Amino acid sequence: MSKEITIPDEIITSKIYLIRDQKVMLDQDLAELYNVETKQLKRQVRRNIERFPEDFMFELTKEEFTVLRSQFGTSNRGGTRYMPMVFTEQGVAMLSSVLNSPTAIKVNIQIIRVFTKIRQMLTENLNLQLEIEEIKKKLTNHSKNIELVFDYLDELNEKLDTKKPKDRNKIGYKK
Repeated sequence: MSKEITIPDEIITSKIYLIRDQKVMLDQDLAELYNVETKQLKRQVRRNIERFPEDFMFELTKEEFTVLRSQFGTSNRGGTRYMPMVFTEQGVAMLSSVLNSPTAIKVNIQIIRVFTKIRQMLTENLNLQLEIEEIKKKLTNHSKNIELVFDYLDELNEKLDTKKPKDRNKIGYKK
């Protein structure tokens, strides 16, 4: 009987960063979630590097790592020999083929589901924004149309005022 592994979605979500306009996860965070050492994860990736093109995995630059480290306020811990690897959603999916433990597979499924939820929320948010913009456009057009109607009414009133003769003989009985 396999032990069920559940990691709260919030924990996984908190380990997803936006780097180079991509949602990624750090090698050390993934290693922790998979319950393996970071160096083991990196070793497996390097052995299977052909499975990890640039849009699946890339190493951070020193500047990116410094900025990222300042965001979550960790110390340098004696320095890192290699810059961290970061994995996109596709890279995380590919990790399941190189880290073949039952834990890695189960955690991987959960991580992919979290990525999917995030993408779904972003899509729903975008749809809402588009609907709001459409409503704004309609309201703007309605406002312009209402102004136009009032302008025409003003013009019509002016024309009616100028058409009235000022001194006209009244028709009817005189006293």
